[in-house]
Amino acid sequence: MSTHPLTAEPEAVLAVDGLRKHFGPTVALQNAGLRLFPGEVHALVGENGSGKSTLVKILSGVHRPDTGSMTAGGRTFAPRTPAQALRAGVDTVFQEVLGVENRSVLDNLWLGADRLLRPVTRDPGRRERAAEVLAALLVTPPPLDAPFGSLQLSDRQACGIARSLLREPKVLILDEATSALDHDTRTRLFTLVKERAAHGMSVVLITHRMDEIREIGDRVTVLRSGRTVGTLGADWEHDEMIRLMTGGAHLVPPSDSVVTTASDTAERPVVLRVTGARLRPDAHPCTAEFRRGEIVGLAGLEGHGQDEFLRLLVGQGDTHGVVRTEADGERRVTDPRKARELGIAYVARDRRGESILPWMSILDNFAIATAERDVRKGLLSERAAERRFAHYVERLGIRFGRSSDAITTLSGGNQQKVVIARWLAAGPEVLLLNDPTRGIDVGAKRDLYRLLRELTGQGLTVVMLSSEVDEHVELMDRVLVFREGSLATELARTDLDRERLVDAFFGGAAVTA
Repeated sequence: MSTHPLTAEPEAVLAVDGLRKHFGPTVALQNAGLRLFPGEVHALVGENGSGKSTLVKILSGVHRPDTGSMTAGGRTFAPRTPAQALRAGVDTVFQEVLGVENRSVLDNLWLGADRLLRPVTRDPGRRERAAEVLAALLVTPPPLDAPFGSLQLSDRQACGIARSLLREPKVLILDEATSALDHDTRTRLFTLVKERAAHGMSVVLITHRMDEIREIGDRVTVLRSGRTVGTLGADWEHDEMIRLMTGGAHLVPPSDSVVTTASDTAERPVVLRVTGARLRPDAHPCTAEFRRGEIVGLAGLEGHGQDEFLRLLVGQGDTHGVVRTEADGERRVTDPRKARELGIAYVARDRRGESILPWMSILDNFAIATAERDVRKGLLSERAAERRFAHYVERLGIRFGRSSDAITTLSGGNQQKVVIARWLAAGPEVLLLNDPTRGIDVGAKRDLYRLLRELTGQGLTVVMLSSEVDEHVELMDRVLVFREGSLATELARTDLDRERLVDAFFGGAAVTA
């Protein structure tokens, strides 16, 4: 990892000064600046609504600034389209996976390389280069002729990154592009980024994961309310970073920190039970209980069974052995519809693919699970939905213009809040969350953590898959760790720390489920 002394800065490969951007009455950027040096990995951080997405879209040629200046390689840089940005050497991989699902992996890797109707993938050299980049990114690369839409989310995102790497840009912008990657792919990507940076490529990394910034970032620029408020070196302190972004120093505020113990929850009634369920044919059977008013984390290396387990609880897959326990008896969770009838709500990981309806408004996306409540004399009352939505806007801190705006006008974090609000409004007794803070900022996480603590205090049971170690350590009452398709370890609140949890990922924990 390289550093650049402040007293002798090299010429910036990308320089941004005084950018301002309005969308109607909304001020997205009001004094944004950035300096990116050759061979540097520069993290760009800030809360949702801080202006990161707008800045990236300006750099990518999607938006144009109202005022301000940009240079690339010492020349004026004012792209009007992504193609113009690419010609200037700037390429962006966005958080939302972009691809043509019914075309092959190879076609998607070279998407945009030539004219629309020209067959670009008959060149054996291109096929060879594509295979080489995919092999560097993925432990098991997909066949190049496989349909892009058949790939898992992580592999689709890896293909989007590979597409940019094949273009060999001078500046690569990763806009939350790592949030959908599994652990192994992210590790291999960072190795590639370090290699490319050593040969002069510069990287702008937008991420909400502090461990990623620590691992690969040379410097960090912080945005708040559309302004650049500071740039930190590689030796940045966690509390300083949080203060610059939010004004607070902790991920989970002290007043909301977990204080429950095993003895606190042992006498609470069981609300959901799994007995002898196999996640994979060759795996050990899983048995677990979830009690009223606790928040339980599901953890492990990516692809080791925690996702399958969570989906099992919502009625997907072989649900034999999954039962919802109530005062008047037990009922099997046989499918997702039955799960909803039994008071189980599920927030999916793939927000775009499984949760939001992009052609519908913010309000309609919120109200879709509870629309029957809004029928008055046979007609749908939008006013009732607005009142219900307003309650969660305040509790979750959802930022938006008008509720009639398309859901796609919101940042990823605010889209996620709308989806969570949708299912909280349904009044579940068990809430299943699949990596709900993926790609959302520290402030949004704190809003969600505070609400989850409040709701579990009122009796809601939360089962939450998370890919962030700190989230488990700071938030959960206990954590179930999965390894090789089986429930391997359970860590109680008193046993939770970073070292023990990570050790459990690799089979080294002392407490076995």
